[in-house]
Amino acid sequence: MVFSSLIFIYLFLPLVLAGYYLMPGRLKNLFLFISSMIFFAWGGASYSLLLLASITFNYFIGKGIAFGKNRKSLLTTGVVLNLSLLAIFKYAAFFLESINSSLKLVEVPPIPIPKIILPIGISFYTFQAMSYLIDVYRKETEVQKSYIKLGLYISLFPQLIAGPIVRYHDIAEQLDKRKSDFERFSGGAIRFTLGLAKKVLIANNMAIIADHIFTSPPEEVNFITAWIGILAYTLQIYYDFAGYSDMAIGLSRMFGFEIPENFNLPYISKSIREFWQRWHISLSQWFMKYLFLPLAYSMSRKLDKHYYAGIRADKVIYMYAAGLTFILCGFWHGAAWNFVVWGAFHGVFLIIEKLGFEKLLKKSWKPLRHLYVLMVIMMSWVLFRAESFDHAFSYYTVLFGFNGLHLSDMDLIMKINSEIIFYAGIGLIGALGFFPWIYKYGKAFYEKKAYPGWIYDGSALLWKMIFMLTVLLLSTGYLVSNSYNPFIYFRF
Repeated sequence: MVFSSLIFIYLFLPLVLAGYYLMPGRLKNLFLFISSMIFFAWGGASYSLLLLASITFNYFIGKGIAFGKNRKSLLTTGVVLNLSLLAIFKYAAFFLESINSSLKLVEVPPIPIPKIILPIGISFYTFQAMSYLIDVYRKETEVQKSYIKLGLYISLFPQLIAGPIVRYHDIAEQLDKRKSDFERFSGGAIRFTLGLAKKVLIANNMAIIADHIFTSPPEEVNFITAWIGILAYTLQIYYDFAGYSDMAIGLSRMFGFEIPENFNLPYISKSIREFWQRWHISLSQWFMKYLFLPLAYSMSRKLDKHYYAGIRADKVIYMYAAGLTFILCGFWHGAAWNFVVWGAFHGVFLIIEKLGFEKLLKKSWKPLRHLYVLMVIMMSWVLFRAESFDHAFSYYTVLFGFNGLHLSDMDLIMKINSEIIFYAGIGLIGALGFFPWIYKYGKAFYEKKAYPGWIYDGSALLWKMIFMLTVLLLSTGYLVSNSYNPFIYFRF
């Protein structure tokens, strides 16, 4: 079940909301936990059994770390078990395919590859569980003694499938007591509706164009078409994931939870380092806290403060930690070599900036800095979207005009209608951060009119209600009339 589906919006969510607010306070967590398991089981009962297994062993290992003697051994066991889930269900086929490629060179029969279905959300809830165990080990948070509360933390359906990745420390108090009122509920409903519109109206329309171009043979794609494809995908992946994060944050608020923001206009960044402070923020912070900093610390203990090959030790440490962190970040996104290279690609630019390029950027013209980031990001999205290295390389040759010019793609021209152009324009304006600016100056304009407060507040509320209702109806109409509703991050 996905948030951007009619059955979720008009059946599952209303029933769960009604049940939640009718439940006595002491039963609300249990009700949400059961509802989350039902939500997860919608894709298959085995998914829920796997999730329950994850919750159970993390619950007992967490208690063992908190109260036992062999704390480090228990932490190691917990991390290994969690990573084993990912290794089996997400990476087993990848590793076996890589081994078979080597065996083929020496004419050894290949190892049979079992058909393993990737459980949705496993990368997200596994990272949450590991952060809980590590924080308990570091004594940065108290162990959760209630199985239901820990289970709810790991399985909470608003952020179960695609994040944000929530640290236990950030939500621990809310599991015991949280505030539910009209302001928070209505704010959550608005955030959910806006996220739905981002996903359904913008991302899905951009996907029509991006999918058509990226699934076409590269020799049939011309220079202009290739740039249209990567621009469409750049908007699609942002609004697909940011929209889903908005829906998750909005749903959480409707149940009284406050979870972290996950996107902050990443395409207005002026460096790749800033981009990762704005894109998938919860994942960036997870890798920073649980991988980059430990790697940097372990490396710093092995080096003194002298220079190495003409580079200061602190920069050597950064190069090592950032490079390995982003290679693993790419591997987290997908079990394929193009994702590994995608991560390494970002790591290389972060290292280049650290070695001095960022200082030059700060002295350069601001639009030029934005253009640099957008070009790097769009080139990286080719690796992210392409099905293979060969596909990515061929697409690059088209982007930079190395395969000559071809006639226009008539099928594509037929797909690009006024509706898609309209939503692409809205998406571009939103991604570049113009809507907060428009709202700011629009508000200032009305305040200069010196209307009585009740007129201003009343008209603002009326327009907001009309706008949200229109957006909801448009999104619903799109879902009714279109079966095309892809979601990029389900495969992670």
